[in-house]
Amino acid sequence: IDITMKRIAIVGAGVAGLTLAVETNAVAEVTVFEKSRGYGGRMATRQAEPFQFDHGTQFFTAKSEQFAHFLEPCIAQGHVVRWDAKFVEIESGKIISRRNWAEGPPHYVCAPKMNELARQMAAGLNVILEARVAKIVESGSRWQLYDQNQTMLGEFDWVVLSIPAAQTFDLMPLSFCARGRIGQKQMLGCYSLMLGFTRAPPLDWQAAFVSEADISWISNDSSKPGRPGPYTLLVHSTNRWAEANMNTATETVIEYLLQELEQVAGINASSADHVGLHRWRYANIEKQDGERFFIDSGQRLAAVGDWCIHGRIEAAYLAAYELAQTLKAQL
Repeated sequence: IDITMKRIAIVGAGVAGLTLAVETNAVAEVTVFEKSRGYGGRMATRQAEPFQFDHGTQFFTAKSEQFAHFLEPCIAQGHVVRWDAKFVEIESGKIISRRNWAEGPPHYVCAPKMNELARQMAAGLNVILEARVAKIVESGSRWQLYDQNQTMLGEFDWVVLSIPAAQTFDLMPLSFCARGRIGQKQMLGCYSLMLGFTRAPPLDWQAAFVSEADISWISNDSSKPGRPGPYTLLVHSTNRWAEANMNTATETVIEYLLQELEQVAGINASSADHVGLHRWRYANIEKQDGERFFIDSGQRLAAVGDWCIHGRIEAAYLAAYELAQTLKAQL
């Protein structure tokens, strides 16, 4: 590596962080730190043999020309595929509309797992997994990163945080010019209920948007292209209910969401062979106005994420892409 190249540390290996790394890797020495065991953030997949669940992002769309262009090679290689689900809308326990996604704009998923897009993006990058950045300390003209054991992870010219807004606010040095504005961003939680069946429930639809209830989404997760194994259902709570029940016992949350599922969709999950729950503390954010990323050129610090625009995969990509163009001009 050219010793004149700037060293960039990116904290977070979700879509935003990986997009930024891909875009700047040719002009800087980039290192991505990720506290988890894998890539993708909320583009997550959980194994509970023989069941598989996309327990975070359920699908994504490409409304912008830039994101659609980015996806083209992924689609050509089969890593991103259309999910032409039989879709319904359920209101107050009744189906009020039906349509087939095959007849409209593409709804994409990754194959064979939702984290496949991130895995492909990470290829060729220097990504350090299971590395939790706990402190950022200024040292002359550079920044030093330390983990929770006070072990130094490296010294960098630039540090970019691509983690949830609240975590960015906590980790970002006080000198960062936009720290106060980031602190005002309110990301919302969500619960994911995962149900695995060896005998499929009798549903004539594959995905449902739910209103007037404490659950917002139900899908036959195993109906997505390339999914192996037996029948799985994925249920998302509403953000509102999750926020009010973030500290509720797991067993209580499961019991309540199972009751809601039966009331909303008539699905009795007593025959489920697997029942699991995941709590997403920072799952979503309402549409935002204002900055699409935050950068402090004097401090050589920046922050980005879907929370700058909207809680969507495309938003994460676009925010990071735009930050990358600004950052490359300053390297």
